[in-house]
Amino acid sequence: MSEPEMRQGGCHCGKVRYEVKTDLARVIACNCSICAKHGLWLTFAPASEFKLLSGADMLKDYQFAKKNVHHLFCSACGVESFGRGAKPDGTEMIAVNVRCLDGVDISSLTPTPFDGKSL
Repeated sequence: MSEPEMRQGGCHCGKVRYEVKTDLARVIACNCSICAKHGLWLTFAPASEFKLLSGADMLKDYQFAKKNVHHLFCSACGVESFGRGAKPDGTEMIAVNVRCLDGVDISSLTPTPFDGKSL
């Protein structure tokens, strides 16, 4: 398993920027309606390992279905580079769109399918 490392990422226009300490050992490709339509590949990190560097004022929140996840997108370019949610025990987690991390070659990753459509 790879070691977690500090990575930076953000939206398309660059107004939303963040850093997150995570590894890419487990990347999921969820088939729920929003992930499928956005083509999201996700990795997860505890909220304590995530820092929003810029763009808090640019973020818009979208929730659907059970409203467990805050899908945050840039109001300028529309890209969802991360979201906020919680594990079943209540621990805050950040879902990071791997496609929005700087310098990541997604062709080198093998995402694990996740059946979010059935939740």
